[in-house]
Amino acid sequence: MAELSFQTAVSMIYPPRCLGCGGKVLSDFGLCGTCWRDTLFIGGSICDCCGTPLPGEDHSDTLKCDDCMRTPRPWKQGRSALIYKDNGRRLVLGLKHGDRQEIAKPAAQWMAQAMADLPKDNMIIAPVPLHWTRMIKRRYNQSALLAQALAKNVGLPVCPDLLQRQKRTLPMEGMTREVRFSSVKGAISVHPRRRHRLVSRPVLIVDDVFTSGATLSAAADACLAAGSGPVYVVTLARVVKDA
Repeated sequence: MAELSFQTAVSMIYPPRCLGCGGKVLSDFGLCGTCWRDTLFIGGSICDCCGTPLPGEDHSDTLKCDDCMRTPRPWKQGRSALIYKDNGRRLVLGLKHGDRQEIAKPAAQWMAQAMADLPKDNMIIAPVPLHWTRMIKRRYNQSALLAQALAKNVGLPVCPDLLQRQKRTLPMEGMTREVRFSSVKGAISVHPRRRHRLVSRPVLIVDDVFTSGATLSAAADACLAAGSGPVYVVTLARVVKDA
């Protein structure tokens, strides 16, 4: 009873706020009606490989988008929770650059729903790594926050340093697809003291945004080269053409 009274007092002093606009909401880590409307969750027909939404109704067929048919991915299946636009974009940028670490918890719930149909037996979760120089500047890896929250949500083990970024790459905003892929080639490897954790087992790679898939490809290639089982990917948001 005392704990309940304390929680009630705290909520009166610090009422739950919308993650998007800061307005009052009914529960922690929620979105108000307006921000929910402006957050484009991915559903219906999707590409089974990268998670991008596709036209038409969902008939549970295995579908692939033009990009994935043109450029085969090294991973088996991929999912994303949100379209990187409007409030989805603001949430990602808040988590990535705005020190809004509290976004990771609800984001992980959305990601768990997006990947509900993926196989999880013996799977281990690993975030896309940051180069150490960028880690010092940013102070945290947003992909690691998502991976850790997602692991708790779906009951899977996570290894935050399973992957390491050996080469510092330039920010990819504005780069062409070809430059993105060449920039990250060989930049990511499996940590030599963590390799035993992925040998012959499925790996789920977690990142904040899927744009071209270049970084995720580099991470998946590193896992497969180190002897992992099939690789899967999940991101909070997905850049969609003409979205």
